[in-house]
Amino acid sequence: MTTATFTMPVDTPVGRLVLESDGDVLIGLWLPTSGRRASGDGRDAPPVLKDAATQLEEYFARERTGFDIPMELDGTEFQREVWAELARIPYGQTISYGELARRVGRPRGPRAVGQANGKNPIAIIVPCHRVVAGNGIGGYGGGLPMKRALLTLEGVTA
Repeated sequence: MTTATFTMPVDTPVGRLVLESDGDVLIGLWLPTSGRRASGDGRDAPPVLKDAATQLEEYFARERTGFDIPMELDGTEFQREVWAELARIPYGQTISYGELARRVGRPRGPRAVGQANGKNPIAIIVPCHRVVAGNGIGGYGGGLPMKRALLTLEGVTA
């Protein structure tokens, strides 16, 4: 049985994002580099998508430093542990992949947490952009210019 999903575009300073919901919770936030397209303009979107769009607008206007949106992140147990830890990184702060690995109890696994970080289905809201390499900014699914823009928005010198 396939569950219906709803999508909604959101234009932001870093490009057009696509929000995805099952009707009750947010299940995806796709960056412009993902190639995902919204199926509509958002007028008939469920309330959770409209709320997520509003909160993203507030974030980009520097009026919001955290998100309060019901979400469901589909992944392995390890990925969900990593994503939960990402959500604990405060606005305007960064940590290294090594530190993230220590926080999830895998001090020798920075590559594994980096891979889990890269599979985060709700970028920006679950702030994977706040994880940086020990010797520089590291990678980002939306590209390094987008990662730098997000960190700069939050007051982090990238």
